[in-house]
Amino acid sequence: MLAADPLACIGDVQAAYLDHKAGRTINPDSYFLRFAQAPANRIIALPASLSGEQPVSGIKWISSFPGNIDAGLQRASAVLILNDPLTGYAFACLEASRISAMRTAASAVLAARWMNRQQRHVGRMSFIGAGFIARTILDMFVSDGWTMDAVSVFDQHQDSALALVGHAASHHGLHSEPSDLATCLQADVVVFATTAPSPYVLEPVFQPGQLVLNISLRDLGPEVIAQANNILDDVEHCLKAQTSPDLAVQQYQHRSFITGTLAQLMTGQVELSPAKASIFSPFGLGVLDLAVGQRVYRQAVAEGSALPVPQFFFESARW
Repeated sequence: MLAADPLACIGDVQAAYLDHKAGRTINPDSYFLRFAQAPANRIIALPASLSGEQPVSGIKWISSFPGNIDAGLQRASAVLILNDPLTGYAFACLEASRISAMRTAASAVLAARWMNRQQRHVGRMSFIGAGFIARTILDMFVSDGWTMDAVSVFDQHQDSALALVGHAASHHGLHSEPSDLATCLQADVVVFATTAPSPYVLEPVFQPGQLVLNISLRDLGPEVIAQANNILDDVEHCLKAQTSPDLAVQQYQHRSFITGTLAQLMTGQVELSPAKASIFSPFGLGVLDLAVGQRVYRQAVAEGSALPVPQFFFESARW
């Protein structure tokens, strides 16, 4: 259902960002369940609420267990609960790993559109990290009409890199090849989609005009952030949890290198300096999941593919 109309996801995400900027959302901090015996693993709760013509509240509960990859499983799994804004009753439970990936890809491509001044051709695009998110982002770029002369892929798991290279060639007819990290960092558009817990790109290597989609949030050191245009999805949300922008603010004790939000870029309130590379760092807002999830729910109901669960609530009448 999501794959049938990926551009609708970009529309959902754009509308949600603009609603968020206009104060028509509630998006509290995300809550992290961590495990001392397995620090790489986490489960995150993202509560949110959208007002407007089709108000909805809800929560996404998404796990990230990087070790799943070694067992042939997806790293992340998720569910999304939608709540009625008038009664608070949950009315839908959706499998949300695909919703989460699609809204992440939509936000990445939307940011690239605006940072690239609506131009949809690049010489070379690179992916650092070659998992499900990277694949979904590549698919979204192609669905949005982007063309590229070449695609380079780096992943510490060589099999994953080769799989994404094969996907780019077989599904999209793109010239694609595995590459090393240094080469990937030189691409016109660089997409980070890793599970890195801390920065490893420490030196400012990006040139003016390069676009960097910092989707995994923790790959870049403070010096890299400080010397670029920095577009965030939400400033306060992004400046926490040891993200690259958070580490930069901690190190430099100011925010002057933060250009603004994607919504501000879309509405012309901020501009990018052509003398710098531009980095998009999205913390990931729960309102994006609600926007996409509610549309999917309504479509499923309209098509008859939603699965009703009679008497799910034991007793809803007060007496």
